[in-house]
Amino acid sequence: MTQRFLNPEVLASISSLDLVAKTVVEGFISGLHRSPDFGFSQEFAEYRAYNPGDDLRHIDWNVYARSEKMYLKRYQGETNTLVTLLLDKSASMKYGSHATHKLDYARYLTASLAYLASTQRDAIGLVVFDDDVRDYVHPSGRQGQLLRVLHAIGNAESGGVRTDFGKPFAHCAQFLSRRGLVVIISDFYEEPQKIIEGLAPLASRGNEVALFHVLDPEEIAPKFGEASLLIDMETQETLEVTPEYAREEYLTKINSHIALLKSKAQGSNMDYCLMSTSKPLDAGLREYLAMRKGRL
Repeated sequence: MTQRFLNPEVLASISSLDLVAKTVVEGFISGLHRSPDFGFSQEFAEYRAYNPGDDLRHIDWNVYARSEKMYLKRYQGETNTLVTLLLDKSASMKYGSHATHKLDYARYLTASLAYLASTQRDAIGLVVFDDDVRDYVHPSGRQGQLLRVLHAIGNAESGGVRTDFGKPFAHCAQFLSRRGLVVIISDFYEEPQKIIEGLAPLASRGNEVALFHVLDPEEIAPKFGEASLLIDMETQETLEVTPEYAREEYLTKINSHIALLKSKAQGSNMDYCLMSTSKPLDAGLREYLAMRKGRL
């Protein structure tokens, strides 16, 4: 029953974005049959060496007094992760072969991740972009931050422009003051190498990076019964294709693109999740957080 309710087309009938996020996250947590503390932050106590930019409040000064070395003390269930969400609203995100187009799905996913981070008491921020940064909510853990983030997500409307990943990546590199988790939600119509190279400065500073690759089922495996004229939603270029092209050459190209993006992301210690817009959102959350759980 929960799975059916978390179907993207059912979620589309819910008018409030915060209710969509709450529905997805609570359904996801109930499906785990475990504590909602399963989230972004570490779940075990540990000491780790201080790194520039870390919050000085977490330093164990007793250890420092004895050893003159600075260590951060982490407690069971402690949550102090900085989660920055990047939402692509470029023209190609308007595409949809069924009731839920890619941007709607991406909004639901972004809102759900924000809601989950908020339940973990993490600081959350948001960057909305296409060929430039269109909206920015500075990361914060203060009261009302979730509503500010959800409001900006709800206002993200797709325009008639292309994607420029360089702008939001550079923006994050400039304004993120400490390490955290950076999540990009996009259809990633760009050369995989260029995407990973753009994210490299963020990863090199100790940020964890995750890519949520949002595609329509017809983009993953198109079904053409006759010759069709395709129009690029960002460039307006046209291409006439045959059913044979869709079954053979196109499938080879899209599968190669997906595999290469996944391979290069994982090769750079970044997480990658492919999300079809026909896929219940909790399934994607479960896959991603299980992946994170295995690395912590």
